[in-house]
Amino acid sequence: MLKVSSAKSLASKSKEFVFWVEPVALGLSSAVYLSYVVCELSHRSGVLPCAHLNVDSQQTMEETILVGDDLMMGPPSPVIPPEIASHVLEGVDLCDGILRNLFLCLQINDIEPFCQDEIALYRQCAERRDKELRQRLQDSEQKLGMSMPLDQAKERATQLESEVTSLERHLILASGVEGMEGFRQRWSLHGRVTDIKRRLEALKGGMENRKKDEPTENISTKKKWSFW
Repeated sequence: MLKVSSAKSLASKSKEFVFWVEPVALGLSSAVYLSYVVCELSHRSGVLPCAHLNVDSQQTMEETILVGDDLMMGPPSPVIPPEIASHVLEGVDLCDGILRNLFLCLQINDIEPFCQDEIALYRQCAERRDKELRQRLQDSEQKLGMSMPLDQAKERATQLESEVTSLERHLILASGVEGMEGFRQRWSLHGRVTDIKRRLEALKGGMENRKKDEPTENISTKKKWSFW
């Protein structure tokens, strides 16, 4: 989905990698503009013709009034742990070129209606990127479960379980936040909880799939384990 509150948030952080553009941060609260963007996306995907694209089909034309948060229909972009970031991100199109074009368009034109193509292209690219990253995250966790020393794999599983518990508590607290801000918090937290649970499931699956004859104690002199 369209996710990144500022250009700086695209940069890798010390603890995690986040790739997203917040719709509101880009000024996507313009109802008329959003109706055209969403309508254009539906038209291109062959779902239904848009009202403003088929003016003669109705005597009275009504436009759907949307706000920026209406674009948050899919899950938020996944958080990439730094210890597996190089493996997960390798060869993935991060949409950075499209995103640069989008910011350049917004900088030049100042208003979003003149950047419809850039926004639509970024959204499509981000959806593909996030889907691939999620699959790679799960694949990486499964490989870690199979290749890490067993005690380290168990420790990692415990850490992921703790993260889930902490995020679920924050999610409960966010249930008391009203309005769109509360929705954003719950949407973001729910997405992170779902991603970590899937990573945890993949990690445990890798641990269970260890070869029966594999020694429970691995060579401790290795500083790093391999995905392969």
